[in-house]
Amino acid sequence: VDSYVDSYVDASIDAKMKMVVVEVTAGAKLIGAAGTEIIVRSGTATAIDSQNGGLSDVTAGVDLRKGDVAPTNHLLIVPRDDGRGIAAVTSLFVMVRGAYTLQ
Repeated sequence: VDSYVDSYVDASIDAKMKMVVVEVTAGAKLIGAAGTEIIVRSGTATAIDSQNGGLSDVTAGVDLRKGDVAPTNHLLIVPRDDGRGIAAVTSLFVMVRGAYTLQ
């Protein structure tokens, strides 16, 4: 039998592990914190890199640099908390897990 604390901790972990759907308007940027996962579901986006490198496209096994198109349905990971993310060329729907800001 789980205690109240066990069920609360399990619920908190589940909430943090879920991906959320985010709409990003054309011209806006989604900047992720270290470890944030991004999947572009529709629209066109380009990568935002930093002097330390690009976004990890783990689906294709490549590093996306500034201006590279972020392919739809690819898992992108922000490796460091240094301003990396995606820029919306058109309106987008993305799935995100982790901390992010819209600019």
